Amino acid sequence: MGIVEEAHNVKVLGSGDRVIVLAHGFGTDQSVWKHLVPHLVEEFRVVLYDNMGAGTTNPEYFDFNRYATLEGYAYDLLAILEELQVNSCILVVHSVSGMVGALASISRPDLFSKIIMISASPRYLNDVDYYGGFEQEDLDQLFEAMGANYKAWCSGFAPLAVGGDLESVAVQEFSRTLFNMRPDIALSVAQTIFQSDMRQILSLVTVPCHILQSVKDLAVPVVVSEYLHQNLGGQSIVEVMSSDGHLPQLSSPDIVIPVLLRHIRYDITT
Repeated sequence: MGIVEEAHNVKVLGSGDRVIVLAHGFGTDQSVWKHLVPHLVEEFRVVLYDNMGAGTTNPEYFDFNRYATLEGYAYDLLAILEELQVNSCILVVHSVSGMVGALASISRPDLFSKIIMISASPRYLNDVDYYGGFEQEDLDQLFEAMGANYKAWCSGFAPLAVGGDLESVAVQEFSRTLFNMRPDIALSVAQTIFQSDMRQILSLVTVPCHILQSVKDLAVPVVVSEYLHQNLGGQSIVEVMSSDGHLPQLSSPDIVIPVLLRHIRYDITT
């Protein structure tokens, strides 16, 4: 196993000629895909990895400067594909990894046959003629709460993000992976994500994109999925799912997994 693979806890499962890469979002790790993976391993070679800063990665490897922008994560993704000698893949991305995948695809469009984005957003802050869902004041309060008492913040944020009650398995699972992050790293990552603005790169994305979105999502309003659809440079399609929450592949697998499998197996038809 190479250095990059080891650092990101890369796992390659299943068999098949086609490769599918699963990239998780903030506060989770590759375990967020546990409901999807069993449906893929007989058909695909499945690549799972952890974003640097996830609680499962070595915090000593987290470079605050490198990960002050999403480009750092895009370089990691490309390095993983290079080390595994992947020439082409379907990329399934969740949350912040949506824009990370978009960046990687601008640099190397040949590596991606399509990108399937779940709960992706190019900008979380509201702007003139753009509704991202948050005001700066909201974000400042969020960062302050994270810095003041990270454990307490996790307990409050997890049910809001997942969209379930405190006792639900999905909320407990997200609480666990969120709490596993080192607090200073979690705050830095959250600031990078929530203050990012990737709208200007969307027109450069030429790889076909399938945009999947929960009808109700604390972090990403439904209008954002339509914004992505209108502004991406290549072909795209939107499907708004009847799921609730920002981690629907974890909280509503019965709804989301069939939708995901359909988008994985079928391409956009013109």
